[in-house]
Amino acid sequence: MKKNNLAEKIKSLIRDIPDFPKKGIIFKDITTFLNTPVFSEYIDFLADKYKDLDFVCGIESRGFIFGAALAAKIKKGFVPIRKKGKLPFTTVSEKYALEYGFDEIEMHIDSFRNFKNPKVLLIDDLIATGGTAEAAIKLMQKLNANIVAAEFLIELTFLDGAKKIEELGVKVESLIKY
Repeated sequence: MKKNNLAEKIKSLIRDIPDFPKKGIIFKDITTFLNTPVFSEYIDFLADKYKDLDFVCGIESRGFIFGAALAAKIKKGFVPIRKKGKLPFTTVSEKYALEYGFDEIEMHIDSFRNFKNPKVLLIDDLIATGGTAEAAIKLMQKLNANIVAAEFLIELTFLDGAKKIEELGVKVESLIKY
């Protein structure tokens, strides 16, 4: 399926929820897309695009959905990037700024096993300000990943998050832009 046709198909399935999680925000609810066969079409689209990876990294929690499905489809490893304190083994971590304070994400120190400079894709459902994705990329770089791209289903272009990622030398791909 062509990229534009798939984007329009998915866009028609995304539900807008006004004032969630707080007043003035229009939340893009993708659950109405995930529970359709179009989700499989999206994973097939990504699989065609990213055949030559060693690993797929997904950011908690919706990045797990896309990342695990894609990794299974292309028969490669999936690496979860989780909030601090959720992984059971030795980790590396990266802090990032929130509107009020900081948060932290982690990966297992051996996420890429014995690969030297593995080809890795970062994936998540949405990029807004880019803070979490920026921290994830810095984490992956600590483990010597060769980051092929950062892939997002949705990009909120007015928040300029993609620029932060591109400044780190990582290409940003998004199917749907608002």
